[in-house]
Amino acid sequence: MGMADVTLTGLRVLREVAERGTFTAAAHRLGYTQSAVSRQVAALEQATGARLFDRFPGGVRPTGEGRALLRHAVAALDALDAADRELRGVRDTASRVRLGYFPAAGAVLVAEALTALRREHPRVRVRTREGSTPALVRALRSGTLDLALLTSRPPHRSPDTDDPPLHVEPLLETRLALAVPAGSRFAERGTADVGDIASEAWIAGPGGTGDPLLGVWPGLPGRPRIAHTARDWLTKLHLVAAGAGITTASPALLPVVPRGVRFVDVTGVAEEVRRIDLVSLPGRVTAPAGSLVHALRRRAADLAG
Repeated sequence: MGMADVTLTGLRVLREVAERGTFTAAAHRLGYTQSAVSRQVAALEQATGARLFDRFPGGVRPTGEGRALLRHAVAALDALDAADRELRGVRDTASRVRLGYFPAAGAVLVAEALTALRREHPRVRVRTREGSTPALVRALRSGTLDLALLTSRPPHRSPDTDDPPLHVEPLLETRLALAVPAGSRFAERGTADVGDIASEAWIAGPGGTGDPLLGVWPGLPGRPRIAHTARDWLTKLHLVAAGAGITTASPALLPVVPRGVRFVDVTGVAEEVRRIDLVSLPGRVTAPAGSLVHALRRRAADLAG
């Protein structure tokens, strides 16, 4: 067997497994059984004579050979998709941009940037999706996203170690603060000592995504008492306003913070700095994506100012 035996279905399965990180998630997305996905990957490995995925607890990761084949698979599938649209008479295919972002970026960074982009470049169509850092990085590598907004913490390493290295552009530096009810003792004092907040009721995002802004103050001593879990930041902040608990957030969210919430600094610990980065594959930014990059840069500059 050889490359001539590689099928389109096999390439689609390869891309889906690389993006989803597990055979199970890829099967669910494609509407296949897990065994069908395993068979497709096995057939690809036989045709190429290479192991394409490393298996580890909790998922799979493309090998060097898998990443090389993935790059060609993405180019081939994108070319076929473009050919299909052209044959069906669909125009302006180059004006599409796909952006991924971490949850807290949506309300204040993405929405305003899209508003400006629509005004200046009405023909550019942007599709967005929210996700965790690992999921968004896999999507960039799999060619299903053009750009991603990610957060990083010092020392700001690259979000993965694959080749070629991702292009990382710092957009905005922000710091974490504590969102507290307006009538709380912390709001009256204007600060909160790390020793005082350890026993408070916390509002946090569901764990397990590896995101740095899940809601509980980083490195909090002891085991925090999680009173409420919510993925959505607006829900978290409204729960704070209702007096249901406290959460960690960035003051960059101020434009969308409901009444009844105050931000206070945490004392007794080092300042927690976060950076918002715009991440892409090198050489993959098209002209329409460049227009979105400019809009995001301007929005970040407005927030920094």
